[in-house]
Amino acid sequence: MQTIKLPEFEAVIFDMDGVLVNSEPLYVEVEQTNFRQLGLEISEDEHQTYQGTATDRMWELIKERHGVEQPVKDLVKMTNNLITPYFNSLEKMEAMPGVEKLIKKLKEKGIPLALASSSYADVIEIILQKTGLKKYFDVVVDSQLAGASKPEPEIFLLAAQKLGVQPEKCIVIEDSTNGIKAAKAAGMFCIAFSGPGSELQDQSQADWIVSDFNLPIY
Repeated sequence: MQTIKLPEFEAVIFDMDGVLVNSEPLYVEVEQTNFRQLGLEISEDEHQTYQGTATDRMWELIKERHGVEQPVKDLVKMTNNLITPYFNSLEKMEAMPGVEKLIKKLKEKGIPLALASSSYADVIEIILQKTGLKKYFDVVVDSQLAGASKPEPEIFLLAAQKLGVQPEKCIVIEDSTNGIKAAKAAGMFCIAFSGPGSELQDQSQADWIVSDFNLPIY
């Protein structure tokens, strides 16, 4: 792992999918089911470009590129009708190796923590409950609450506002290209987690790229 000088920080904001949990393959499976139902052929490369964005933003882009006739709200409902029960049916979800240890260390140091995810609120709740990580987060925000999806910065700016911390005093831990762009657009220091599911993501805009959560940031 490279050695890097960290800025002074007062809070840490975590992404969820691909950072707290290896959930991206589950989304891909459900979304590909959606695509097939609609007669769409979405390549793996194209599908990867939607990682980190909210479902409504994904469908807006697909409509532009593939001429899908259904309204975005109907397409989102179609996806959520599969995703929510699918995640609900899982007995338990395992957190990424090492991430809970990092979170506990930060909490012990009194560092406020936020979760900023493009997933919908009900899915966030399910994943936080099933991983047992909900108790650690002072603030949880989603793109619907923020009014815009990553790569726009609003979700991270709202998290900082709710934490009562200036954006430049926040560290973001992300994995996706869109999430990293959002963090940098918000003026935050961004650590990219190069874990499972991130292989096709461009993490070059991050300030620091790591492959595990043994981070000297506390």
